[in-house]
Amino acid sequence: MSELRIPVFADVEAAAERIAGVAIETPLLENPLLNEDLGARILIKPENLQRVGAFKFRGAYNRLVQFNGQERARGIVAFSSGNHAQGVAAAAQLLGIEATIVMPSDAPEMKVWNTRGYGANVVLYDRVTESREEIAAKITREKGSVVVPPFEDPDIIAGQGTAALEMLRQAHRIGAVFDAFLCPAGGGGLASGCSIVFGELSPNTALYAVEPAGFDDLVRSLQSGHREVNEQLTGSVCDALLTPSTGDLTFSILGNSLDGGFSVTDEEALGAVKYAWQKLKLVVEPGGAVGLAALLYGKLDVKGKTIGLLLSGGNVDESTFVKALSGGLPPVNF
Repeated sequence: MSELRIPVFADVEAAAERIAGVAIETPLLENPLLNEDLGARILIKPENLQRVGAFKFRGAYNRLVQFNGQERARGIVAFSSGNHAQGVAAAAQLLGIEATIVMPSDAPEMKVWNTRGYGANVVLYDRVTESREEIAAKITREKGSVVVPPFEDPDIIAGQGTAALEMLRQAHRIGAVFDAFLCPAGGGGLASGCSIVFGELSPNTALYAVEPAGFDDLVRSLQSGHREVNEQLTGSVCDALLTPSTGDLTFSILGNSLDGGFSVTDEEALGAVKYAWQKLKLVVEPGGAVGLAALLYGKLDVKGKTIGLLLSGGNVDESTFVKALSGGLPPVNF
């Protein structure tokens, strides 16, 4: 396999032009209750309000809209725990492309239903005993489909970076400058795209990735200097962030751009989901709320600072949402 091209800021700008009028320009929100609780100014980019309920539509549409006629005729195959699946399925439906999505059998039912609802053929697999990459490769051999990976692709990364491009432009309009930015991380596509944009437009902003405890391969990779792999593949409510590791491409970007990373427990992620519902009036899935959890549970000193917070998705199953609202740890120091 040839080495992938590292995307640059111009790629993100081009992606923003391609997705304009199709993806939603999500707002930049500020909540006085959250500011008061943390003693900081928190500006929120709620990608749970994006098309398909997650940022993933940005990268998927940017990748698929560039297909030529032959590629569109071949159809696509993608693998995902749910949000990339929905993003690819929705983009494919809009562009008239046949889509097959390989999803883990323990993916939230909502994500499976929604993916099928966008017209995709869903193939389920066991994420412990089977390889989604191998299943996708088999489908590609049999049908000639084009593989659309969830994060290890320059066009996917550039598309995800448009969230940060919008965010910084919105912040500029209100005279805000970010001291730090927190972003959820699984495979690292979103964090990579955002880091490219911040590096160009706001290089003095400290950039942090946030992961689920037990699946903090990126945090450990930053510490060791090489790409680490998670020992387990399942076992967290943050299903959207459960990947074996970052990719070679995403780590090559993040290893040189991040200032650090944090991990949060399931209880903290659920506590953040509850807080978002109670005080922010937003429905956020646990994986999408890990950045908020890092703030609420004191992972970073933010007193007196202006913080950018990206909520990456809101596709939460009813049972998980009920669990969050009926429990969850109370935030610290409030």
